[in-house]
Amino acid sequence: MFYLEARELARKLRKEQTKSEKVFWEIVRGRKFCNLKFFRQHLIKIEYYGQERYFIADFYCEEKKIVIEIDGSIHDKTKEYDKLRDHLITTLGIKVIRIKNEELTAKEKLINTISQKLDVPLSFREGLGVSPR
Repeated sequence: MFYLEARELARKLRKEQTKSEKVFWEIVRGRKFCNLKFFRQHLIKIEYYGQERYFIADFYCEEKKIVIEIDGSIHDKTKEYDKLRDHLITTLGIKVIRIKNEELTAKEKLINTISQKLDVPLSFREGLGVSPR
């Protein structure tokens, strides 16, 4: 996608989050998760065949250079595209973590899974999505 198209779509997606995205956002927003700053529907710029293109990441943490993608049923049909997209993003030094919708049902398990994949230790309060004081 080109910049203007991607920017408008990202704005729309922020307003129309899926249920799973809302659950994840509540866990990480406002630095509630390990004091890390996450952005939702964040534009990732790549060079592809000599042109600037943009992907929209469900969630992005600049501090850890991590993209979190929440995969719903549509991703069963887009596996090849997702694979190419993940590869292009990783060439920028950004790690891509995919979480299935079903994994968002057990909050504590999800928090532990994310912290392991991000390689960050959790304090009890941060692990429960509570802002540190």
